[in-house]
Amino acid sequence: MTEAEPFTEDVVRQIARHMNQDHAADCLLICRALGGRPEATAARMTGMDADGLDLAAAVEGGEAVVRVPWSGRLTERAQVRREVVRMYGEARELLGSAPPEAH
Repeated sequence: MTEAEPFTEDVVRQIARHMNQDHAADCLLICRALGGRPEATAARMTGMDADGLDLAAAVEGGEAVVRVPWSGRLTERAQVRREVVRMYGEARELLGSAPPEAH
């Protein structure tokens, strides 16, 4: 963890595990609406840093790398949850209120 990159690999792994186990549908919604991949049938968090969220999207029989920037540079772990909640809300507004069905 440095001033330039405040999140250790361990923290990123913990957050990714939580997102993928408990919020897979949220990842898909964010990927479709904010990641520019409306055709995605699944998405999983693969990483993140102070500037954005990294997802792997299942698209057209393959996998695409998707980067979704935070609203601003993050400096502490508590900000990640707030940003993901913000992204989820924004994605729901853009795509309609019903979360997507994962395939």
